[in-house]
Amino acid sequence: MILLISDLHLQQERPDITRAFARFLEQRARQASALYILGDFFEAWVGDDAMSDFHHYIASLLRQLGESGTQVFLMHGNRDFLLGKAFCREAGCRLLPDPYRLEIAGEPVLLSHGDALCSRDIAYMRLRRWLRNPLSLLILRNLPLATRQKLGRKLRSKSREQTRMKASDIVDVTPQEVTRLMQRQHVRTLIHGHTHRPAEHPLRIDGQSARRIVLGDWDNNGWALQVDEQGFHQAPFPLEA
Repeated sequence: MILLISDLHLQQERPDITRAFARFLEQRARQASALYILGDFFEAWVGDDAMSDFHHYIASLLRQLGESGTQVFLMHGNRDFLLGKAFCREAGCRLLPDPYRLEIAGEPVLLSHGDALCSRDIAYMRLRRWLRNPLSLLILRNLPLATRQKLGRKLRSKSREQTRMKASDIVDVTPQEVTRLMQRQHVRTLIHGHTHRPAEHPLRIDGQSARRIVLGDWDNNGWALQVDEQGFHQAPFPLEA
């Protein structure tokens, strides 16, 4: 069995989500062979050098899970794309590229955070290209911590304001981008997060049945996609025990 989650947006201001995550790791995740976290694990991340006691605590939870026998994999999201090697070393997890192709139960499956598929959001895609450029990343990582923190707050505030003003289809994935990506990667199953719209969408790719599974965000409930002998199953669960 493997588990896939995304969009926890962990932060000190939401202790209910932190408690739910700790409980999820202690109970359910220890029964899995692997846990995949597909981006926006943290609400914000301005650099490994800005880790607080809260971040060290989360890293310790992941390390304990890994030491129990469950492999932990982490992917960047749009909120935490500056997560780096120092955090992963402390957490004992492996950082995956986006997209990432693997085999699940003998089937090739593609994992992604999902924000790169929202091509109709032209302003965001332009910003994303700039932020993910290797030169921009080098500059960002070498800015003073206070400057990065100020820039992070400004970007999050601007993102929330713009998202409220955009039509729902603009901030969702573009169907043509999904098809192109799945064709290029030769897969019939795509799993992603980012949109906070948990669902399974049936598709047709090159005349064959396919599917796009969207992971849920942890806000009013927790969400996890479980893959086992019975197939792919996603369901919400309460944050509080």
